[in-house]
This record gives sequence, structure tokens and C-alpha cells, in this order.
Amino acid sequence: MSPTTSATATAFLSTAPASSSSTYRRRSRLPAISASLPSSLSEEPLLIRAARGEDGLPRPPAWMMRQAGRYMASYQALSKRHPSFRERSENTDLIVEITLQPWHAFAPDGVILFSDILTPLPAIGVPFDISESKGPVIQSPVRTEEQVRELVPIDLDKLQFVGESLKILRSEIDGKAALLGFVGAPWTIATYVVEGGMTNTYTNIKRMCHTAPNVLRGLLSHLAEAISDYIIYQVNSGAQCIQIFDSWGGQLPPHVWEQWSKPYIKQIVNKIKTKCPHVPLVLYINGNGGLLERMKDIGVDVIGLDWTVDMADGRRRVGDGISVQGNVDPAYLFSPLPVLTDEIHRVVKSAGPKGHILNLGHGVLVKTPEEAVAHFFDVTRSLRYDTIFQGHVTEELQHV
Repeated sequence: MSPTTSATATAFLSTAPASSSSTYRRRSRLPAISASLPSSLSEEPLLIRAARGEDGLPRPPAWMMRQAGRYMASYQALSKRHPSFRERSENTDLIVEITLQPWHAFAPDGVILFSDILTPLPAIGVPFDISESKGPVIQSPVRTEEQVRELVPIDLDKLQFVGESLKILRSEIDGKAALLGFVGAPWTIATYVVEGGMTNTYTNIKRMCHTAPNVLRGLLSHLAEAISDYIIYQVNSGAQCIQIFDSWGGQLPPHVWEQWSKPYIKQIVNKIKTKCPHVPLVLYINGNGGLLERMKDIGVDVIGLDWTVDMADGRRRVGDGISVQGNVDPAYLFSPLPVLTDEIHRVVKSAGPKGHILNLGHGVLVKTPEEAVAHFFDVTRSLRYDTIFQGHVTEELQHV
């Protein structure tokens, strides 16, 4: 992935192994996986049912944030042929090819669009570039009331490559996995728009909370409306589930997040639940350990936990009415495979037999062994709730 995707914690996908025999072996899993599911379970993808908190699932579904990217050999090869990240993420043929790489290689239960949270910015009047050394660069940061007024409603015609890609992907996957779209939350997008790119301090936007609150509210409101329309566009194009990344929400004190991020995420969720009530919404905040109780009433179906939150504790704090996603530490993929197996089992047992989507607590790290990614999904497919929780009476989770 590019510096943008690495920094924004977007969830991408992986690629096929270099060996043709290995590629064939992994691809040959796909029909068997589909055929192994009873017809009653194959009507909707397993991930969608888990997101809704349905009972009676055979196992947890699994996918990985940042599934595709620089750790994969075939993605690296493609990147050499197409060195511009903007080209890779804004060309339909390349988007589809990259998105399907992990699907062919590992058969995850969720296939997520290869894109970036900043992709829709030009469609609202905020052009950006990507520097190999600095990541995203916005030449004219938005910091004044006049600049906010110059923003335009999102022009979805400028994002046709997203819609076209989702339509093709939905057909290619053919119901054997869930097709995910994603967006950035207004606060997280605003950090780039105000700071002009990546930052470690967020001083400009945090200062605006106190020195130019009306300007910041105007920006966040405009972003919330644009992001809502962008989600609806993704759903209409074939996305079955949407993940909202408030990647930098965890950089705020909880009471500040409550004021400057939460209301705008809630604005998005309310509109989507009205327009697309059948589509599950996942909210992921990097560093959300101090925010879990404040996230519960936003209205999303799933809350993603990063690896710094104990899964069992996170479950208790979120309560029984919301599904959870996560939260294996990505560093476990560098461990011996038996250690990774044990950690997967621990997380699944801690999450319980309902409403859990297995994932990492953050994106796949660069140089992660492809064999470890394959093992992650192999182990997950071998799990069975009726075996793991045999004789165990699950207590209803109580809200904290």
C-alpha cells in the first residue's frame, strides 16, 4: 500500500503467491468452501449474518484490514508496473485486479474494495497529491469560512471507477463472500484537509476547535453529508457492508471526540439507516479503548476493537446488542504458526459464539509472511462454535 493507505489504516487486500502451484492450490479451496455450507447458510454471506448478530452461525467469519498491499509479492510486482498509487486506486481494471488478489489467494469471508479514504476528496473540491516520502499532500488546506463555502456537494460522476469496480467485484465474488466498501469518518478526513497532509500532532485542527469552531463545524457537516452520499453510492453499486474508519479519532481526548467526531458519524449512520437499512455498518477507531462506551449509541452494527483492548473486556463494555470485530495483534503474524493458532482461538473464545467478525486489531503490517496470512484463514475455516463452546452456557452480556 501507499503511504496514504498505511497512514489512514484503510483496509486493503492481498495477492496470490509467486508459485503457480501454490496459487492453484489456494484457489482450489474456493468451491469447497462454498459447497461446505448448508444452503440455509449460503443465502447471505457469513460476514453479513455475523454483523447482524444472528444466532446459529457455524464459525466466525474473517477478513483482514489492509489485506492487500506491500507485503504481498504479486502486489509488489503490479506496483512496479503501475508505480502511481492514484492510478492503482482510481483505475477500474487495477482496482478489481488488486481487490481480487487476496480473494484468490486466501478466500477471506470479506472482500474489501481497494481504495483510500481520501479518494472522494476531489469530488467535493479538494484536490490532493501523494508523495512517496510525505504521503498525501493537500496544497491548500481548508482553514477559513470562505474555503468551506467553496466546497461542493459530492460529484459522484467523478467516482465512477468506484461504482464500476464494485459492480464487477460483486459479480466476480458471486455471493461466496461479503463485498465491503469503506469511508473515512468526517473528523479523520478533516485532519488531512486542515493539516494539509499527515501529522503527528494535529495542532491546526485541534486549535480550530477553540479558535474557529464554526469553520470546523461547517467543514465536518459538509464532509458528513458527502460521505453519506458516497456510502449510498457504494451500496447501490454492490457493497454489502460498509466500514467507517475514524482512524484518528483515538487521537482526541474522549470528551473532545464526543463533541467533534461522534455527532458527525451519527449523522452519517442515521442517514444510511434510513436509506439503506439492510446494510450493516462497522465503525473502527484506532486507539478506541477509552471510547467504547461512548461508541455504543451511535447506531452502527459492529464496533471494531484494536489489539490494545482485551476482547472479553471489550465485549462486556460494548454489551450484547452490538457485534464486534477484531482483534488479533498484527504482530502475531510474525510469530510461529502454532502461536498464531492459539491467539486466534483465544480471541474467538473471548468474543463468544455470536456477533463476532474475526480480524486483526489493525492493518496487515509490511513484510508479513504470506504463509501466516494463509494460516490465519485456514485456522478460522477449521473452527466450529459447537466444538469450541461445547457444554458451555453463554451468559447474556450486561452493559457496563
